[in-house]
Amino acid sequence: MPAHRLLSLDAFRGATVAGMLLVNNPGTWAAIHPPRAHAQWHGWTPTDLVFPFFLFIVGVTTHLSLSARRARGDDDATLARQVLRRGATIFAIGLALNAFPFFQWGDLPGLPDASFADRILWRASHLRFLGVLQRIGLAYVLAGLLTLRGSLTAHVGIAVALLYGYWAAMTLLPVPGQHAVGATLLDRPEATLGAWLDRAVIGPAHLYAGTKTYDPEGLLSTLPATATVLLGSFAGRWLGTDRPLDERLLGLFGAGALAAMLGQAWGWSFPVNKNLWTSSYVLLTGGLAALALATTAWCTDRLGMTRWTRPFVIFGTNPIVAFVGSGLMARLVYSILTVETADGRLALQAWTYRTAFASWLPPRDASLAFALSFVALWLLLLTPLHRRGWFLKV
Repeated sequence: MPAHRLLSLDAFRGATVAGMLLVNNPGTWAAIHPPRAHAQWHGWTPTDLVFPFFLFIVGVTTHLSLSARRARGDDDATLARQVLRRGATIFAIGLALNAFPFFQWGDLPGLPDASFADRILWRASHLRFLGVLQRIGLAYVLAGLLTLRGSLTAHVGIAVALLYGYWAAMTLLPVPGQHAVGATLLDRPEATLGAWLDRAVIGPAHLYAGTKTYDPEGLLSTLPATATVLLGSFAGRWLGTDRPLDERLLGLFGAGALAAMLGQAWGWSFPVNKNLWTSSYVLLTGGLAALALATTAWCTDRLGMTRWTRPFVIFGTNPIVAFVGSGLMARLVYSILTVETADGRLALQAWTYRTAFASWLPPRDASLAFALSFVALWLLLLTPLHRRGWFLKV
């Protein structure tokens, strides 16, 4: 049973990683099917489930890993150092990924004859400090340290405090410079308390370039993201018991359905929103993640259906290699590597998309075909590592 349980965890995590690659690497952002696009602001699409699903599985595996280390004799101080080291490593990798290739290519505003040193300095002065891996690292550290001691009841209380505290801060407090409480500003991305805090602490030059006024992985919303990890740790605690399998799966199904229902209901007053990582979004996506994990475990553990999991397990056992490697590749082919054509120089990605896919498929289908090919390429790259048992651990 433990081996099968770990198989279902790797399969679930791998499906999430593959989903990340699929939605992050379309042939063109101008033509994508609606389910592969994020909700413009309030609301959600299947794409908005990918990141919280990954944080949820981080919580599951964190609980199982810390429990195993504690069983081997590690004390709280040792476990805390492990959590801090791992979180700092993940954060640093994310920061390096943001900085790559460590200089700015193309034209620089106000510097028509920019030197290589100018390009390095410009890149550093406009480096985005936060991001997906940074959020994973921060939320992992907070959740890991908060659950090192105390009972399940205390940990649930912490999760509730994070969700209600974030709701209160975002809706009841006045936002500096706006002369209004947060509840009246939730429809304005640049006017929320989280956006103000990002600009005040991080600075506009170091925020996500696509928004400028706030960061979708911002400081304040890291608190409810930590609650997402905690929900995963509760699932890991439940799955790690010695109860009968059917009881564990039934409990996970029930808890997931209840959380998703509560999240959707809370969304009537505190809208479901990925960029804000609202408390309703945490409950909804955490509940759906529990349902998805329970379904995966039911297929693999209860029914013995495991053959379909192999490609996902390959992704799931090397998630850092898949995410970082694909991110580096995307940075190269989408922006840096170019091809000379009759119409001028094109990014390698754009040239590949137009030549191999858009030349014979409708735009949305061509964009999807490119994304699927990108996922398939990384499956081919990761397969030899899996066969040799080479797994990158941080």
